[in-house]
Amino acid sequence: MNSAKNVKIAAIQMNSYSDIAYNIATAERLINEAVLQGASYVLLPEYFYWMGRNDADRLSFAEVFGDGLLQRHLSGWAKQYGVWISGGTIALKSLEPDRVFNTNLTFDPSGICVGRYDKIHLFGFDDGEQSYQESDVLYPGDQVQTIQTPFARIRPSVCYDLRFPELYRQRPDYELITAPAAFTYKTGLAHWHLLLQARAVENQCYVLAAGQTGEHDGGKRTFGHSVIIDPWGEIVAERQEGDGIVIAELDKTRLATVRRQLPALAHRVLSV
Repeated sequence: MNSAKNVKIAAIQMNSYSDIAYNIATAERLINEAVLQGASYVLLPEYFYWMGRNDADRLSFAEVFGDGLLQRHLSGWAKQYGVWISGGTIALKSLEPDRVFNTNLTFDPSGICVGRYDKIHLFGFDDGEQSYQESDVLYPGDQVQTIQTPFARIRPSVCYDLRFPELYRQRPDYELITAPAAFTYKTGLAHWHLLLQARAVENQCYVLAAGQTGEHDGGKRTFGHSVIIDPWGEIVAERQEGDGIVIAELDKTRLATVRRQLPALAHRVLSV
């Protein structure tokens, strides 16, 4: 386990709209708030930059990896505020012109991008009343990532990934799961806390989840409830609705105690 001192981690919750300038300004305001409260690592929600009426419009925001408006903002915020920034998700160009990667990028306090995770699992839902297929616009990633920081090893994931525990069992030597999300209200009400707490308990790690919240342009409604969960599955901080932050300490002593007293990771027999 990383022996660095405890740090404060924060998740930003947003009600993003189709106004990208407004969303960017809101994200920066909340990053600043988190830093003022002592955060060393800040996670933005999925699609922090834009939640519009037609998901196909997201193609117009696609950037080449390494440069683009959103990447420059994320890098600049990390450097300006001297903080680790996990950039929720942005759209990066894929191998297909009509689909994009939904990508989480991590920037260190010098503004350098040190991690890229392309969302692997693409959400699909149809209950006869609501129908939604991310694969219409998104291109799936295929690589599990672990990001090394001075204070923790991190397993990035995005939203629907939470329903696939095998992603988190690949190379499970990490202390923190991140989950930027835009969970629909219906599925969030049923499964959000259940999934997050299960991932924390079975992997004996902290989980940091940053959600979209409220009603967006076009009528889509997201669940909010951004949370920080400890390795015993206890919620240590939560924001139910509205723009804002949740912040708590990633307690290395707590993590080590849970893993020592119930060494479930060491007792694994089957592997993925």
